[in-house]
Amino acid sequence: MNPLNLFVLILPLIIPHHQASAQPYKTLVAPIRKDTTTSLYTITLNSHHHYVIDLTAPLSWYNCSPPHLLVVCHSPPCTEAQSYPSLPCPHPTSAASTTPDIPCSCTVTPVNPVTKSCAVSRLTYTNINLRRTDGRTPTTLIDFNQVYISCAPASLFRSLPKGAFGLASLSSSPLSFSSQFTPPNLEIAKKFAICLPSTPSTPGVAFFGDGPYYILPPTNLDAETIISYTPLLKKPNSPDFFIGVKSLAVDGRSIPIPNSTTPTKLSTVVPYTTVRSDVYKYLKQSFSKGTGTAGVPRVKRVKPFELCWNASALGFTRVGFRVPQIDLELGNGKNWTIFGSNSMKEIGDVACLAFVNGGEINDGSAVVIGSYQMENNFLLFDMEKSRLGFSSTLFFIRTSCGNFNFTTTTK
Repeated sequence: MNPLNLFVLILPLIIPHHQASAQPYKTLVAPIRKDTTTSLYTITLNSHHHYVIDLTAPLSWYNCSPPHLLVVCHSPPCTEAQSYPSLPCPHPTSAASTTPDIPCSCTVTPVNPVTKSCAVSRLTYTNINLRRTDGRTPTTLIDFNQVYISCAPASLFRSLPKGAFGLASLSSSPLSFSSQFTPPNLEIAKKFAICLPSTPSTPGVAFFGDGPYYILPPTNLDAETIISYTPLLKKPNSPDFFIGVKSLAVDGRSIPIPNSTTPTKLSTVVPYTTVRSDVYKYLKQSFSKGTGTAGVPRVKRVKPFELCWNASALGFTRVGFRVPQIDLELGNGKNWTIFGSNSMKEIGDVACLAFVNGGEINDGSAVVIGSYQMENNFLLFDMEKSRLGFSSTLFFIRTSCGNFNFTTTTK
């Protein structure tokens, strides 16, 4: 058989199909769990498969067992999968077949976001299910057939949580799960939300679609009603999500960010917000002299942190330790305010400023927002309108990311 004819036969088989019965609910939901050993977060798909969440990966991956179906080279999904280079990995090239009648298969380079190791692998597809929601509880299952994903060798699972099934890309890439779970034919809006939990004992929540997004007892709250927005920015050849942060502020006093050639990236695999050394110096000075910390004796640092106190010497409030509030002063005039629950990390009887000195961050940015600062904040990534919705800590309204009701109902 001519390879071109075989390509024509294979291509229709790798176009995604979804359960298409009429449904009143246009939002999907899945639990998020925190792994305290690695400080990573997983989203649960197929009821029991735990994928590590990565806001920056161009492609999801898992340890697929043979035999698995492959995507042919030069097809649209292959072109999309190869569109973002994964430095320092080799640029993927098409893998020639040893059988003349079979076309070449699509080669990709999945990356471990912690170790930065990569592997040459193949693009494949799998079936994934998750539940619809009315915004309050999960309802009926929806099956996504033929979701594009990369295979990955066992070596890429090093430093990931025990039992991890793979990595879930929630980036802006067209083959990320966040893109593939929001197809136009299902009338699911091209947006997703994450609410990261601060403890492994109760799951946080991920939504795909237009909401509503209810964070339940003791409140009855659609989280979208309490968020502010700032534009999502793009960087060429990058699927990452960026926002414009013009300065940091401690107790309302601004710390300018000079010479930043790259906007601020959001990352769920960087555990603590990382700040370029020249900016961090002023952040550290201002924080140590601010409300609740001035005059309080410091104690020996706990790595990777530089500024630590005896936890019992600090006051405590509903939103965490009584310490200076930190504002990310955004380019559109909004502030993302960080209170003690997200600015301080408690280690035994010591509490430390949970911002890390990043030295000279090698991608040109001055700040990378880490996952600890996102915990118990509701974040809505609106890819249709290129904007990020953010809430600040939910503790202010006496709730948390662990308060979505995952009791399944069918309606």
